[in-house]
Amino acid sequence: MTKVVIIGGGWAGCAAAITAKKAGADVYLYERTDMLLGLGNVGGIMRNNGRYTAAEECILLGAHELFRITDECSRHKNISFPGHQHASLYDVNIIEPRVKSLVLSMGINLFLQHRITDVEMKEQRITGVRLQNKQIIEGDIFIETTGSTGPMGNCLKYGNGCAMCVLRCPSFGPRVSLSQKSGVEDILGQRANGSYGAFSGSCKLNKDSLSKEIVNELNKKGVYILAIPKEEITFEKLDMKVCQQYALKEYAENLILLDTGHAKLMAPFYPLEKLRKFKGFENVRYEDPYAGGMGNSIRYLSIAPRSNTMKVNNIDNLMCAGEKAGLFVGHTEAIVTGSLAGHNSVRLSLGMPLLELPRLLTSGDLIAHANEEILKEEGLKKRYTFAGSNYFKRMKELDLYTTDVDVIKNKLQRINLLNIYQDKLI
Repeated sequence: MTKVVIIGGGWAGCAAAITAKKAGADVYLYERTDMLLGLGNVGGIMRNNGRYTAAEECILLGAHELFRITDECSRHKNISFPGHQHASLYDVNIIEPRVKSLVLSMGINLFLQHRITDVEMKEQRITGVRLQNKQIIEGDIFIETTGSTGPMGNCLKYGNGCAMCVLRCPSFGPRVSLSQKSGVEDILGQRANGSYGAFSGSCKLNKDSLSKEIVNELNKKGVYILAIPKEEITFEKLDMKVCQQYALKEYAENLILLDTGHAKLMAPFYPLEKLRKFKGFENVRYEDPYAGGMGNSIRYLSIAPRSNTMKVNNIDNLMCAGEKAGLFVGHTEAIVTGSLAGHNSVRLSLGMPLLELPRLLTSGDLIAHANEEILKEEGLKKRYTFAGSNYFKRMKELDLYTTDVDVIKNKLQRINLLNIYQDKLI
């Protein structure tokens, strides 16, 4: 039986584990922290704008499990906030145990607090990966979904230092780029001014530290918007954000909160003393990152060059997904790329042709378009997400955006890809 080893237990890693398992592999999933989902534990936004289309595509391709959980854990559905329609907000406080239970129930071998630090190579092939304790884990196919956030040195060099985010590098050790260890040079994303990396685009506020009026509105509507006095408005932070779909003037002119269990503040950071001057925020404190008054985690400093099948270039048996695979933003994007990587890992092990999602699908177009754009200097300054910015505009221009599930299903039937991820290949 094919042994697939997945490094990184975020949304992309979990998605890859699920489709690899369904294709018949013996799957081993390694995560350096004590929880799955990584930044998904402080995210929560699903189905906004083109993510609705992409989610339904992935479901109909045969990878429904994670979207079912996010839907079931949603505190709010079909809500709107500036620049975004029909969004769902899942509860970050309950999502991770649900995903962990699913992973274990499928017979996936899960190893938490297991940090991979190096690779063993034979020519252009990985023979094993090395744990922090020097143990070697052998496998047939490896999938890197380690993301692009951290380690601490990057947050110091390109940001404002370790902001103590949910990834907790000081406790669980820094992220390691296995593609780089394999001899493949990583690609670095840039900001609008040409500097490297980008700040995570939001913070989490403790809801109990907000006024009852704000909490009540969040619980009822899922959204709270407060206009910022003109003298406090700054547009510079918009250029720092990884989440360009939220880099709209409304996000500089207002405090925008979303209810994901915590109050999700749609800003990369906001000085606490200024935040506490606003009505209802007098006692506010940060939940993630703890230093959200001065900074946030830095991302997009470790991207692997890859094909549109999610195979890493020049390494015979290494796949990638999520932020490791491009300047992608969001959980849906991670699940879409992870699902393809997991399915293709089994195809690769069997010598079968790898599946490349056609550009008739928004999922296939995003994967291919991001791969083209990353070769351009200006493309390194962009982010690619179904939810907004340049790519959502492209979706609409190409008539890829729809909320009609029947339209998506008919398309997949025409190209004979309906439930392809359900195929047991071994």
